[in-house]
Amino acid sequence: MSDPNDAPDKQLSETSTPGPEPARSLDELLAEAQAKLDEQRDAWLRALADAENARKRAQADITQARKYAAERIVEDLMPVMDSLEAALGAGDADLAALRAGLELTRKQLQSAFERAGVAALTPTPGQRFDPHRQQAMTALESEQEPNTVLEVLQKGYTLHDRVVRPALVTVAKARAENKAVENGPGNPISDSNLESN
Repeated sequence: MSDPNDAPDKQLSETSTPGPEPARSLDELLAEAQAKLDEQRDAWLRALADAENARKRAQADITQARKYAAERIVEDLMPVMDSLEAALGAGDADLAALRAGLELTRKQLQSAFERAGVAALTPTPGQRFDPHRQQAMTALESEQEPNTVLEVLQKGYTLHDRVVRPALVTVAKARAENKAVENGPGNPISDSNLESN
């Protein structure tokens, strides 16, 4: 025997179950697919335009950075220029005052260099010659060990550890009597042995 209360639930479950969806026409499916395709194409075009705009902004920033990269050093060098112009304008000043002004100007320039990361390369006499930081202008026979610095002709400079200008130096080379010993008859790599054969 069935319970009369079960009947309404049975009727509800029969009426609440949806039947199969009515078949949509091919035109509707095509229109829906076309709409999705248009949305995706628009999103792709927007992303492409955003990427292009970002590239252009980055390129403009790089151009500006290159154009104004020296701005800080120029600001630091302006007082140096002002001091030099003041020294040139003081035509009747005595030699001691001009010398003091030039010393002050040199200190201003050195300070500007330090703020920009520029450091002087000044090898000391007797120091080993470093071809990466120094340029040998001459080599002189000396009692000093060969390939050592004899004299600094001009300071060099680095910018953040990169050599901008090597120091110009005179380098020691072995004396002629030392060469005679090296190139003597007992030396198998002597050029004089080649000439006698």
